Amino acid sequence: MAAMVVQRRDEERSALEAANGSRDKRAYVKAMFSDIAPRYDLLNHLLSFNVDRRWRRRAIRALDWRREPGGVYLDLCAGTLDVAVELAASAGFAGRVVGADFAEPMLRAGRAKARSRPVFAVTADALRLPVGGASLDGAIVAFGARNLADLDAGLREAHRVLRPGARFVILEFSTPRIRLVRAGYHLYFHHLLPRIGAAVSGNRTAYRYLPASVAHFPSEPELAERLCQAGFRDVEWESLTFGIAAIHVGTRA
Repeated sequence: MAAMVVQRRDEERSALEAANGSRDKRAYVKAMFSDIAPRYDLLNHLLSFNVDRRWRRRAIRALDWRREPGGVYLDLCAGTLDVAVELAASAGFAGRVVGADFAEPMLRAGRAKARSRPVFAVTADALRLPVGGASLDGAIVAFGARNLADLDAGLREAHRVLRPGARFVILEFSTPRIRLVRAGYHLYFHHLLPRIGAAVSGNRTAYRYLPASVAHFPSEPELAERLCQAGFRDVEWESLTFGIAAIHVGTRA
């Protein structure tokens, strides 16, 4: 029993250190998402009360893909390909979507969704994409930016692969500013969600990493500034659902 308690504390410490950007963050995140891949979609929709679907559709609209409906688009940190498939299934879309993620089991878990769609799953690190410079017509990352081992390097890499004038969209969790909403958010996010997530996924620490990673992620204005520093222009952001999430949009200069 004592050994199990020590092990659990070590696992929780690793999760919190990874959320805070430790040197082992890349390895931790890859292993964690590989482990929870079979239950990832179920938990996503369950724990967000299906609001995540609406957020994703809104982020896809912000990508402004109709400007180049036959273009090539990148779903970065694609996970189980929800965004890639949603984009590819959009009425009028005639292009291709590359779904890139370094946790191959996540891509495998979403493979069935992509059948008969112009979606191509690629196992790749967001910091070292196997894509030529200025070759993509747009890129989007949904709930993956906070998992990057080096956020600024990831923003620069996204900038590198986009054509001039292409948009980069980030959909990510944020911390509500309204005091009452923030209190309820913290109760759910830091206490209830980890217990439900652990029970359903079988991973005791993955859903402790989630709220901790959000807490350490830049605020909306700071993320906007870092997008500008990475070379993006016309950077804008909007809060969603009382500030629980936010969409940032930048254009490749």
